[in-house]
Amino acid sequence: MDGVFEIGVEVRYIERESDPGEGRFVFAYTITISNRGDAAAQLMSRYWRITNAEGRVEEVAGPGVVGKQPVIEPGQAYRYTSAAILETPVGSMEGYYEFRSDTGRFRVPIAPFSLSQPNVVH
Repeated sequence: MDGVFEIGVEVRYIERESDPGEGRFVFAYTITISNRGDAAAQLMSRYWRITNAEGRVEEVAGPGVVGKQPVIEPGQAYRYTSAAILETPVGSMEGYYEFRSDTGRFRVPIAPFSLSQPNVVH
């Protein structure tokens, strides 16, 4: 069933909340989860692996996303925005969502994506 979910990611650097001198780089990311299948599923939990430029890894797991566990109907999409704070101007995120449907639980992978302060990576 995981092949019927499509994950889209948009990332932006939040300069006003960042403080490079203090090693604080804030990134907002907007995720769009589209259900391309023919059955509804509820997003139960998420897992993120966040890696900074020094190879330091932070793992984040928990129920739902931004305090919600949405049911995504066939042909529908769910969109939310959250943030990640790094100690370096460049990093990456990857992970998965766990869903529940009438046929059981399944995971949908989230491909790695970059977090990068503008003009740092060309």
